[in-house]
Order: sequence, then structure tokens, then C-alpha cells
Amino acid sequence: MSRYLFTFMNNLQLRWKMLVLVLPLVTVPIVIVGGVIGYISTKQAYRGITQVARDDLDHMASFTLDLLNSHHQQFQVYKQDKERTINLELATLSNLAYNLVEGQDRQYRSGRISLAAAKEEARKALKRVSVGTTGYLYAMTTRGDLSVHIAREGENVFNETDESGRQFIRIMCEKALKSKPGEVLYIVYPWRNEMLGDKNPRKKVVAYRYFREWDWIIAAGGYLEETYEDLAFERRSFEELKDKIKSKKVGDTGYIFCMDGKGTFTVHPDAEGKNFVNAADSQGNPFIQEMIRNKQGWIRYPWRSTGDPTPRMKLVRYEYFKPWGWIVAVSSYEDEFYHEANKIRGRIIGTMTLLTIVSCLGATVLIFFASKILTDPINHMIEVIRKVKQGRLEERMEVETGDELGELAGAFNRMTTMIRHNKEMEANLAQQGKMASLGVLSSGVAHEINNPLGVILGYASYIESKTGEDDPNYKFIHEIKRESKRCKKIVQDLLSYARTPKPSLEWTDLNDLLAEIVDFAANHTDMHRVTVAKEFSPELPHIMADGDQIRQVAINLILNAGAAMAAGGTLTVRTSLDAEGYATIVFSDTGSGIPHEDLEKIFEPFFTTKTKGTGLGLAITKQIIEMHHGRIFIRSEMGKGTDVTVKLPRDHEML
Repeated sequence: MSRYLFTFMNNLQLRWKMLVLVLPLVTVPIVIVGGVIGYISTKQAYRGITQVARDDLDHMASFTLDLLNSHHQQFQVYKQDKERTINLELATLSNLAYNLVEGQDRQYRSGRISLAAAKEEARKALKRVSVGTTGYLYAMTTRGDLSVHIAREGENVFNETDESGRQFIRIMCEKALKSKPGEVLYIVYPWRNEMLGDKNPRKKVVAYRYFREWDWIIAAGGYLEETYEDLAFERRSFEELKDKIKSKKVGDTGYIFCMDGKGTFTVHPDAEGKNFVNAADSQGNPFIQEMIRNKQGWIRYPWRSTGDPTPRMKLVRYEYFKPWGWIVAVSSYEDEFYHEANKIRGRIIGTMTLLTIVSCLGATVLIFFASKILTDPINHMIEVIRKVKQGRLEERMEVETGDELGELAGAFNRMTTMIRHNKEMEANLAQQGKMASLGVLSSGVAHEINNPLGVILGYASYIESKTGEDDPNYKFIHEIKRESKRCKKIVQDLLSYARTPKPSLEWTDLNDLLAEIVDFAANHTDMHRVTVAKEFSPELPHIMADGDQIRQVAINLILNAGAAMAAGGTLTVRTSLDAEGYATIVFSDTGSGIPHEDLEKIFEPFFTTKTKGTGLGLAITKQIIEMHHGRIFIRSEMGKGTDVTVKLPRDHEML
């Protein structure tokens, strides 16, 4: 697998390699750092929100306890006030009953009625008085015999006990015997009257006085709740308290509930009055029993409410309200606590994703920009190397930086310069060898061929003068004469190339010389369809040149241009002075152009693209220009034309 990976990497371009290698180095740390920061931030957010939520539950539980305690204290004061009022009322009734019995006793002592009649009248009078709804007046002896009672008259109740097991009758009797004259005594005890249908004990208050003359304990008793003037007010206040507790929401679906020690919900949004002591969570744990057992603390359990597809974890803070024996609980689902934390986590994930994308895009742009800075010089080097490989040693790499690439480009330029210099030396040596051989050859050819050619031309001219034009042999004799002249010209060109004399330099006006040559060449048969335009610079100075040799160069280049425009065209001859001080002559035609592969061989001797050319014209032209210490360039494009540029120094002293 790694081998294929390295092969794939090796086949990528440099900028793509940089992208593949550098982009992970940029994005992976961002993702890792962002992930760590996001994880820590989320954990901190969850921890903070959890603590805040637990504090809220704790505060809500404390708040509920305060409500219950405030209500309890308020009505304790109310009950104490009512008890004091009731005690006064019962004391008044017991005093009235006492006065009534005392009045009957005075009747008896005055002899108006008998003792039995007096007691009977007193008994009837006491039984007619009611206290509250079910309270009444009664009288009993200190031995516990009920002398006056609405239901149990004549019974002995000395050993009677209340709902807590206390012998309250005996206590009343003992206190009565010890009481002072005129003293009103009180006793409160829990009592459940089965005859009245009581299911639970009720608090009963009794005020009593001791009438010693008859050994009667005269008592006025009644149930405390029946003596309240506004019992509905207390019930209404309690309902308002429960509504206030139930109206408090915890989160979205949390609530406050209360239950007694037996697991009956005393306050609950929808299950009030129901017993859930055996309720279990989704894992089967009896969490209500645990709350009853511990009375206060925290509990966490899974619970599935109606409509929930799966159980959710519920957190409950519960406290014990001792006065009523209630357990006050505040509950809420944990996922509701984490709603804001989930939003924070979502924002962190979104921000980190956006940051990663932006970083990747930015890194990609920067990498491509960096790769462009690095690869553009390399691509330029590759292009120059390809051109040099084709033999174009004059190409140069651009050295614009001082780094390794700049050093490499400079070294390559020096190398191509040395190669070109070596090739030029080799070409010069070869050319000198060719020229030496050509000189020897041309001397022999001139001596051995010119003499026979002279004889052939002489006899051909003689026969031509003796033959009429209507003679069938006249055409052949004329062809012999013409081809012999051509051979003589070839020999002469060969001699000219091999023995080109050094230029005879003198100050020359190129504009006048070229104007004369253009006018002369325009009459040549190859220029009949060619329009010649002259664009001479009036600021062109005179130069040191051999006028005859420059004339030969110009005629050769003009006739070559005319031959390239057999179907017609335009030849423009322009002169100028370049920035280096060279006089520049440009011969620009609109001919067929020269193939690219022929441009490198165009100045070689005997190379020609013409059917009747010798291939020595451009070679002689280049030789003349170089002997003038000038340069010649050809730029050509197929189908568009050719530009031949000749640069000649103004003065050889400037070289």
C-alpha cells in the first residue's frame, strides 16, 4: 500500500505535492486544538450549568419549605389566638353554668326547693346549652360519675383515656380537688367520637370549675375546629398555598411535589391524593421509599413520562418539613438543564467547522500561491531547457532571486554560454577548415573549369551567330550558352565566398545607399509583383562601411524577399538607430515564410530552398556582415512573412 502511495505522490506535480503534504500540517493541528478547546469548553459549560441547575433545585426546595413554614407559623398564631378566644368563651360558659348551679343551690338552701329538684333543674338547664356544632356542657363528680351528660349520663368515666392513652378524666378530677375557689381550669386532648362518625381524632378543649357543695365538676367542652369562626378561610389559604407551589415550574417540564410519610402525594400537579409508596423507576428501583427513608438529599433516576419514547434521567432535590411530616421535592429532567449547554456545544462545533473550512481554504490559497512562486521559475527553467535541448543556445534563464533557484539559473546560463562558446569555436574551426578546403578547391575549379567553360561559351556564341532563330538547333545552342554562364556564375560565387576581401571602410549614408539599391532592385524580374516601401529614419547617422559589400547584402536580401512573394506582396525596408548605437536595417516581407526547422540552417553554405539557387547568397551575406562586426537575425512565421534584421556598428571604435 505504501509503495502505491509513494508512486502516486511521485507522479504529482510539485504544487499538488505541497498541497497534499502541507494542508494536513495546517488543518490537523487546528482540528485537534479546536476539538480539545471545544471538549474542555463543553465540559466546563456542562459542569457550570449542572451546578447552577442543582443550585436552582436547592433554592426551589428551600423556597417551598419557606412557604410551608410561613403558612404553618401564620396559622399557628391564628390557632393560638383562636384557642385563647375559645378558652375565654368556654370559661365564660363554664362560669355561667357554675352560676346557674350556684343559683339552684341557693334556691335549695333558702328552702324553696328540694336538693333533688335543684339538681334536676340545673341538669335540664345545662343540657340545653350547646358549644359549637357538637360541643356541650356536662357535670361529673370527683369520682368520675357523670351527673349531667347528653348521652352517657350516670356512667362512671374516671378511667377513660383519650386517643393518646392519657387518663384525662382522672387528671380533671385531681386538678378540680386542688383548685382554688373561682378558678377556671383547662384541658386539651385528642378525641374521636365514633357516634359522630369521626375517622380521625380531633382536638377537644374543655374549660371546667369545681362546685364543692354538690361535688360537681362543671365543664364546657367543644372541638377546636368547630369553634373557629372562619374554617373555610384556612382551607382556602391552604389551597392557595398548594396552587402557588404547583404553579412553580422547573425547566420545561419539572415541578414541585410534596408527600407525607406514607407516600401519599399531598401536593402534585396531577396525582394529588394518590399513594405512590411502591412506585419504581425504569430500572425497578423504589425511589419513593428511598426518599421516605432518607427524608432529605438528592436522588437521580430514569423515568419515562407519557409521550416519551425512552426513559430520561430525572434529578430530584428533597427536604423534610417536620411540622407536617411532609417530604418536599423539586424535580427536573437533566436534558432540560443541558439545553443551553447543547446550544453552546452546537455553536462550538459550528464555529470550529467553519474555522477549519476557512483555514483549509486559506491554506490552499496560500499553498497554491507559494507553489506558484516556487514552480513558475522551475517551469520557466524547464521551458528554457527544452529550447536549449533543441539547439537554441541563445536562450537564457531569468535570474530574479538570490535563492537556490536563482543560483541554479545563473549556473545554467553560464553553462549554456560555455556550450555556445564552444560550439562557436568548433563552428569557426570547422568553417576555417571548410574555407581553407574551399579556397584550394575554388582555385582548382576556377583554373580547371573556367578554361573549358570559356571554350564552350566561345563556340556556342559562334554557332549561335551562324544559326537563325528559325533553326530547330537554335534553342539547344541557346540553352548550352545559358547553362554555361550559370556554371561560370557558380564558380565565381564560390570564389567570392572563399576569398571575400576585407571591407574597405568609409563613412557611408545608409539611407542614400539603400534608396539607390531599392530603386535598382525594383526593376528586377522577381520584383514585378512586389510593392517596395521605404521607411528611413532621418536621424540615422553615417556609419563606417564598405558600400559595395553592403550593396551586395541589400540586393541579395531584397531579391530573396521578392522570390518569397511570387504571387505578390509588400516589402518594407526601414532604418533606425537602436539604444545600443547600432544602425539597424530591417527587410520585412509578407511572403510565405521560412519553416522553423530551416531557420537554423539558413546561413549554411550550399543550403537552399530554391530549385535553381546555389545556396551561397545568405552565407556570403552573413560573412560580409560579420566582417563589418555586425549581426544578422531572421524571424519568420509561416504564412505571414519574414523579417531580416541587420545591425551594423556606427563606428568600429565603439566595439
